[in-house]
Amino acid sequence: MNISYQHKRLVFKRPAGTSRSVLSYNDVWYVLIERNGRIGVGECNPLQGLSLDDRPDFEDLLAHFVNDFNNSGTVDLDSLVDLPAMKFGFESALLDLEMGGKKLLFPSEFTNGNASMSINGLLWMGTQSYMLEQLEEKLMQGYSCIKMKIGAINFEEELDIIKRIRNTYSADEIEIRVDANGAFPSEQALEKLNALAQFDIHSIEQPIAPGKWDDLEDLISKTPLPIALDEELIPIRKKEERLFLLQKLKPHYIIIKPSLLGGFADSDEWIDLAEKVGVKWWLTSALESNIGLNAIAQYAFSKNVSLPQGLGTGSLYRNNIESPLYISNASLYYDPSKKWGKIE
Repeated sequence: MNISYQHKRLVFKRPAGTSRSVLSYNDVWYVLIERNGRIGVGECNPLQGLSLDDRPDFEDLLAHFVNDFNNSGTVDLDSLVDLPAMKFGFESALLDLEMGGKKLLFPSEFTNGNASMSINGLLWMGTQSYMLEQLEEKLMQGYSCIKMKIGAINFEEELDIIKRIRNTYSADEIEIRVDANGAFPSEQALEKLNALAQFDIHSIEQPIAPGKWDDLEDLISKTPLPIALDEELIPIRKKEERLFLLQKLKPHYIIIKPSLLGGFADSDEWIDLAEKVGVKWWLTSALESNIGLNAIAQYAFSKNVSLPQGLGTGSLYRNNIESPLYISNASLYYDPSKKWGKIE
């Protein structure tokens, strides 16, 4: 077995804005594990400002673990428990290798080209005119589920965009999800949720900053619309702590992002715990390149998902790796006749 890695800077076609920051590029690292002429590939995506792996010495750490694993002849995923993006990369590469090194981690009717998955259309933050421009584009493309990043511009302007949707489309025609990325002050959150609720919002992701469990517990008990937790899950690494969070906060949904949570085994654990306590969930990519997105999409299909998933980020980059993934009529497809581009 031989392990190596390769860096790639992904450049956004347009800056991607959230309430935390505006991203113009995203650095990822590919883990390549070669054995008997086959190569498994996985992606490490230490997303800026969000991943636990977002640290200046990430590549040094990656080089250290690659060296250790090469010397020992085995990959110790448990040693990466506090580096979830790195763990996801190694886990994906191992699974790809095990399945033949063809980037078919979870073969299915999806990867055969016979099935697709419904996805949401994502509106990035920006000026009101830019957000309305994105909205028109998504509606023309046939999306029936719109996810809107909020919390950066004036709240009344954001409400106006939502109102424009509802003036034309009912909740049965267009589902609206909003994602605040923790932007609302705790003392203002309920008032803002009440304002959003008048427009038949499906759910709001992470209304207040993560870590404020007492405030969040109180907000969830009073909210007029369902709350989904996202950033709240990222630092929780132990099973008993994950269960405690779900039982204490009682969210309506949790958002599963494998590269931020530590990979497929960790995602399975979150899903199993959520289902045991009656919490719903869906899967979302986290700005990975098509390598990571492919792994997450195949995993999502294997979970028999029904809700629209957050898997439409593959077209955001100028220099993404060519892949069999494509979007048509607001659904994600895999074309098995299309070849993968080179990792470079």
